[in-house]
Amino acid sequence: MEVIHKIGRRKTAVARVYLKEGSGKVTINKKDLNDYFPTATLQYKVNQPFALTDNEEKFDVNVNVYGGGITGQAEAVRLAISRAMCELDQENRAILKPEGLLTRDPRMVERKKFGQKKARKKFQFSKR
Repeated sequence: MEVIHKIGRRKTAVARVYLKEGSGKVTINKKDLNDYFPTATLQYKVNQPFALTDNEEKFDVNVNVYGGGITGQAEAVRLAISRAMCELDQENRAILKPEGLLTRDPRMVERKKFGQKKARKKFQFSKR
């Protein structure tokens, strides 16, 4: 099996995932998964596609991720891994799609408007 390369995005985070057969080692930006994502919630998000498709400990994953915050990066990695699992076996698509793991979350931060403190502050009301 050759290396499968997929890209996942969330907010401003971009993750490039390289998936190959191995022992289940996940490396993110040359660090171990547990070192890069210290909380159990973020580790669960990254491992979710493997758990749902019963592929834990079967693939080595090498990830390059940049931009955004730690949660956005974890969800970008999850999307990229989900896409790779679908390329590996089409039956995985039927498992991952209902869980929402193949949908790119389009929500982004709204830009700040000039003359205002924030993006969504109301404009000054004037009766005249």
